[in-house]
Amino acid sequence: MKNSSMMLFFTMTVLSVILIINSNNWMSLWMGLEINMMAFISLIAKSKDHLISESMMMYFLVQSMGSVMVLLMIILNNSLMFYSMASTMTMNVLMMGMCIKLGVPPFHSWFPEMMSKLNWIKGLMLMTWQKIAPMFIMASCMSNLLMLFIILSVLAGALGGLNHTSLRKLIAYSSINHMGWMISCLYFNSNLWMMYLTIYTIMMTPLTVWMHYNKIYFMNQASVMTKTLTEKMVLSLNMLSMGGLPPFIGFYPKWMIIQSMMENGSKIIIIIMVMCSLLTLLYYMRMLTSMFMMNNYMNKWMIKNKNNKTMKMMFLINMMLPLGMYMFTF
Repeated sequence: MKNSSMMLFFTMTVLSVILIINSNNWMSLWMGLEINMMAFISLIAKSKDHLISESMMMYFLVQSMGSVMVLLMIILNNSLMFYSMASTMTMNVLMMGMCIKLGVPPFHSWFPEMMSKLNWIKGLMLMTWQKIAPMFIMASCMSNLLMLFIILSVLAGALGGLNHTSLRKLIAYSSINHMGWMISCLYFNSNLWMMYLTIYTIMMTPLTVWMHYNKIYFMNQASVMTKTLTEKMVLSLNMLSMGGLPPFIGFYPKWMIIQSMMENGSKIIIIIMVMCSLLTLLYYMRMLTSMFMMNNYMNKWMIKNKNNKTMKMMFLINMMLPLGMYMFTF
């Protein structure tokens, strides 16, 4: 695919999300979702292999199902006569459609499979930018199903990746767990989900760029490719921040959500979400333990690496995380 075509489809992906955010009726919102779907499918169709073809077809079927739910919501909203009945049913249908598009449990089985077939850069877009439009639509409506989706997301994200060694699947299940926290923002404090997604994107971008640059897709590859102690420390700081360990900035949005939930008296759900976050932290600790246990036969601090600029960027961002935590807190 030519660079001009890539720029065209990337621009369409960005503009479609802007169209959805600025929509004032359901049909323009549905059009934005369709444009976003077709642009992202064209964007990932760079290489011609069977894995990309499977991921394209999987994404098309899942997103089309979610768009059909949006159309069904529009039809129900116009056909039902009683307003209370129409509002409750249509909001539930719309919420399920957006959960299908986001890969929220119990509609999550496509998300890790598709992540395992994409490269890291396209997977980063799927985990970050492609979540903005469905989350914005979910923020505009409230449903009684939100609490169920919160519990299922944190449980499926925590338990789903325990038996996997593929880093792309582990990151996908961790993203599902983070989705539970973002959905809880909608239920308790609707202004926090944008901040949570922004911080999640800042944490994920250097990690995925480093893994894409070194072609790391499994746990044992991460242990082999981190040759210097500097790389190991930078990678461990990033992963601990993604797991939500204080005092890093990854803990800050979770802390804000916990405070909002405490004010509403949802203590049992807080315990479930925190315990599931500890299980997702186990993913990263399992990889970091094997990485630090490998012996270095010589001091490699002064060795120049080919990805020196990438490591400097990761080191700068990760060193800013504890400082950012204290700046936000005090």
